Amino acid sequence: MSPKNLNATNKTHKFLLNKLKDKQTFQIYKKFEKNFKLNEDFIVAVSGGPDSLALCFLSKIYSIKKHLKVKYLHVDHKLRNNSTKEAKFVKFLIKKLSTNLEILTWVGKKPKSNIQSLARNKRYSLLINKAKKLKINNILLGHHKDDLIENFFIRILRGSGLNGIVSFDQKTNQQNINLIRPLLKFSKINLEYITKKVFKNYVEDPSNKNDEFKRVKIRNFINNLELEGLDNDKFNLTIKNLRFANKSIKYFVENNLKENSTISSNTKFVILNKHFFLQPEEVVFRSLTEVLKGVGKKYYPVRGKKIDKLVYQIKNNNSFKTTLGNCVIKKVNNTIIVSKEH
Repeated sequence: MSPKNLNATNKTHKFLLNKLKDKQTFQIYKKFEKNFKLNEDFIVAVSGGPDSLALCFLSKIYSIKKHLKVKYLHVDHKLRNNSTKEAKFVKFLIKKLSTNLEILTWVGKKPKSNIQSLARNKRYSLLINKAKKLKINNILLGHHKDDLIENFFIRILRGSGLNGIVSFDQKTNQQNINLIRPLLKFSKINLEYITKKVFKNYVEDPSNKNDEFKRVKIRNFINNLELEGLDNDKFNLTIKNLRFANKSIKYFVENNLKENSTISSNTKFVILNKHFFLQPEEVVFRSLTEVLKGVGKKYYPVRGKKIDKLVYQIKNNNSFKTTLGNCVIKKVNNTIIVSKEH
């Protein structure tokens, strides 16, 4: 690095570290540092909202202190006319961290229904593919405590089981890439404080105010519950207890996958023996879901009703062949063969 660039970097680091002189900013950062504990390079997914910008600042400080490399990525979905303009504005904001923001663009036909869900799937796909190209195994997401509560109620409305209700984990893995949510213990108010203090500005997503979207309706519902006395501490205790129960079930799922499935040497197919389907119903359901997700290379699992229907077919038909979740499922006698659909 040239002396000129080194001098500019030192000035940026000093500018950022000076922000920690503010008492509230310092307290928020120390909490972030205590909970994060990552010693590998990482990527930050940046939407441009106050949550992700706060994550940009906190993670940048962390990378300076821990001597780690960090990359910032923004996905331009091109679902709104001004999305590219917003992307450029986010890039301008990130320059305050003396860091370049790379914009990933969703190219192709856009959906007319189920927009938010499909956009989220595409966003994760673009981020994960980029992470693989950069050979970085960790992607940071800006979900916070308020998102955790929203997700809980959304999953209840969908009729999700225990795993779905508590699935907003701090760390998950998809295609060997870690998706990390280091802000789940932070409220939106704290994150907005950081963003206003550091960036002075951020992007307002108009869909956050459009009550045609289910998430916005849930957000309004939660606001009303808070007025009626929703206790966040009790809510967190409920989530904690549910996670304990969920962890116990996961143990038996992992054991079932280990004992009753065989992955081919070239990893092109998985063989399930008859004992795989003799476990408790929830264990069979989750085990088969994991197999389909792994073989089909899909971020989100197949819908529960379709899994239930498949399990019924497997238990009641001597032989059959079907497709589901980018997989071909074939039963021969008491053996199930799952391979990727071509």
